[in-house]
Amino acid sequence: MLWQAVSPPDDVKVQELSILLKIPYELAYLLMQRGITTFDQAKNYFRPIPSSLHDPYLMKDMNAAVERISHAIENQDPVMVYGDYDVDGTTSVALLTSYLQDHLGVVIPYIPDRYKEGYGISKAGIDHAHEQGIGLIIALDCGIKAHQQVDYAHSLGIDFIICDHHLPDDSIPKAVAVLDPKRVDCNYPYKELCGCGVGFKLIQALQQHFKLEVTDLFYFLDLVATAIAADIVPMTGENRLLTFLGIEQMRKNPRPGFQFFLSNLKKPVRVTDLVFIIAPRINAAGRMNQGISAVELLLAQDQEEALPLARSIEFFNTERKSTDERITKEALQQIELEENVNSLSTVVYHPSWHKGVIGIVASRLIEHYYRPTVVLTQSEGILAGSVRSVKGFDVYQALEACKDHMIQFGGHKYAAGLTLEESKLDAFKMAFEQAVQERILDSQRSPVLLYDIEIPLKKITSKLYRILIQMAPFGPKNMRPVFVTHQCRDQGGTRLVGSNKEHLKLEVTDATGAVFQGIGFSLAQHYTKMKQKRTFSILYVLDENEFNGTKSLQLVVKDIQFEA
Repeated sequence: MLWQAVSPPDDVKVQELSILLKIPYELAYLLMQRGITTFDQAKNYFRPIPSSLHDPYLMKDMNAAVERISHAIENQDPVMVYGDYDVDGTTSVALLTSYLQDHLGVVIPYIPDRYKEGYGISKAGIDHAHEQGIGLIIALDCGIKAHQQVDYAHSLGIDFIICDHHLPDDSIPKAVAVLDPKRVDCNYPYKELCGCGVGFKLIQALQQHFKLEVTDLFYFLDLVATAIAADIVPMTGENRLLTFLGIEQMRKNPRPGFQFFLSNLKKPVRVTDLVFIIAPRINAAGRMNQGISAVELLLAQDQEEALPLARSIEFFNTERKSTDERITKEALQQIELEENVNSLSTVVYHPSWHKGVIGIVASRLIEHYYRPTVVLTQSEGILAGSVRSVKGFDVYQALEACKDHMIQFGGHKYAAGLTLEESKLDAFKMAFEQAVQERILDSQRSPVLLYDIEIPLKKITSKLYRILIQMAPFGPKNMRPVFVTHQCRDQGGTRLVGSNKEHLKLEVTDATGAVFQGIGFSLAQHYTKMKQKRTFSILYVLDENEFNGTKSLQLVVKDIQFEA
């Protein structure tokens, strides 16, 4: 595993910021890495305030969207709220549905069937809207490329408002309004909103239109925070503010649909809980059953309504986990049997693999074989696949080079989906391998662990940690600070822990003489060398451990390297 330092900021400017903010040099260093160079920027960073929300009317087409929805409200016309089956889509649908239900008699939430309708706006969904007498569909987290679907809806007398965050084509669909900060003609100041974030800007605009308080909308921000965390969008600017407020809301008053999943938490809710506890369960509904059940859970008004839905989704998540573990095992066996030692890509296929989990399986395979990966299964008489990439490698470009062997494909740099005829599988494998070989760099063939700063253990204090946790919420472009300390030794208390003794419980010291406890998950292979009193370096993040009511700082060690 390679370790690589994040680009260091200018030392003189770090010193100046340290003096200006009256904080340790190390903290000023971390802030400079995150683009914070002034007192006001630091104040906004550490104390995000609701008044920093941008005016929603800065978004192109917002006026048209608000006017069309106001017209529907005035006439009490039924509206369909349509979203994708992942976390961003289902939270978006729950957000807008619950908001509109306070203003409209009939609001129909709709999530397409992952297997029968596929991703995005479907003809079946539009037909269902037509049967229900719907005159307006509001699409969230999808629709920016749905030219034909919008035209079809128009032919049936149905208007569309699109709220999306994906990159548009050269032209946009002929909808009543297309809200997407990534439109080239949109001057909205923050471009990195997720679909649920765009949905929130829409209800913020409606709230202003009705001359109501924006703070009344903060109840919905737990949904927005969950979508931001799950969609892995940058944790900067407005996303960071919305997540900060959303987590605050979730800590104070979690909606009934979240309470079941969060009931065993021993610490206040954090972004990692949204990513690893909430998001997989919401996703499991769409993967193993129907995404609409996740929306029903998020709309639940009380525990009586929420509990059976939550238990059902918990069951689907358990089923999802056992299914992806089984398929991962089968795929690894297939790779071992077919292994070509010179391969730079992985393509595996079995007709019975569950389509809902092959994306997860592709990510799992990369943990074992670090290379661009395609996992395929059979669906509706053709092969359907999920593609995942390694850091820095543009898998979408590689797929573009193989387009003659596929029926269709779509996605972005790190993740994509595709379909192809089974007869083209061998040709596709060869073409994909060749495309990867021609494009992948040597530096992209091994995983890299990034760290922010080297630090001696004596610099780690309770005060440092208290300020560090105020840098949350963490996420892309504002990651939890990662430290490196050199010249470490076992202080004597390091031992193996875990049911299979696969983890390290560390007691380490360095040249400064400071001693810290730590945990290194799946790092048991280093135990013998540590007990030989060899010198090593550790790469880690800081956390707080509570045992028998006593709190103490601990190092969460990600990797260990022994010095020669």
